[in-house]
Amino acid sequence: MITRNLQSLPQKLTISKKEIVLEVELNGKMKFDHLLNVICNQMGMCYKVLNADVEYINGFDFGSFQLYLNTTTEEFQNLEYFLNKNKLLNTNVEYICRRYS
Repeated sequence: MITRNLQSLPQKLTISKKEIVLEVELNGKMKFDHLLNVICNQMGMCYKVLNADVEYINGFDFGSFQLYLNTTTEEFQNLEYFLNKNKLLNTNVEYICRRYS
């Protein structure tokens, strides 16, 4: 018979996620659909598009859009680094919603 000491089992790891609204301005350097593809497939982040005002002029994308993200701090820092590296202006707001039970 095998017995385990329950106190030695690891506790549930809680990864704190934040709800963030991210606004990105497109300046013609990256296509809107390519950027969303990178966020979803390469970075593994799920998002919801809240608002998008994108214009296509001569094959370049201009405008802005807002994404709702539920992400960890580390994942968001990676995304922010990617956006800054590609010279895409971005702002974010931590979204706090009051929930009633």
